[in-house]
Amino acid sequence: MESKVVSVSQSSKHTFSKDRVESVLLVEGLGVDGDAHSGTTVQHVFRKRFHPTEPNLRQVHLIQAELFEELEQDGFEVGPGDLGENITTRGIDLLNLPEGALLRIGPDAVVQVTGLRNPCRQIDRFQTGLLKAVLPLDSNGKVVRKTGVMGIVLTGGRVSADDKIRVELPAGPHRRLKCV
Repeated sequence: MESKVVSVSQSSKHTFSKDRVESVLLVEGLGVDGDAHSGTTVQHVFRKRFHPTEPNLRQVHLIQAELFEELEQDGFEVGPGDLGENITTRGIDLLNLPEGALLRIGPDAVVQVTGLRNPCRQIDRFQTGLLKAVLPLDSNGKVVRKTGVMGIVLTGGRVSADDKIRVELPAGPHRRLKCV
């Protein structure tokens, strides 16, 4: 299966969900042009309160569309942009990429994966019970975070639905993603 962009979303306000748009412009070192989370330093409202000068490792949020299909089987209705992601993908196992993996999106953009997104309680305000569904336990009792990955923009460019995505893994040894 070819890896591609399913949808792109952005919001100029710190809202839980983001609006689907025709395309987004990724800006090197900042994130999605016009998005509330764009910036060189942390833009997440809660984190900004305590660590305003931390580098922004969450410039772009990506989620795999396969998650929505999985959640639908459990009775949830979730679509692109609903969980606050900027880019919805198909055909990439985002959660198992190593730290530092590069996502070459469309003709120009390059996003470096920095870590996992850790969902908060707001997700249950969106749909009751969703937090538990996206944070299940594996067979060893360890939490599995399913709400996508975060990244920084290394090379800017316009990104639209149906753009191809190519993954480049960093030189080994690979480090598993942690929450950022």
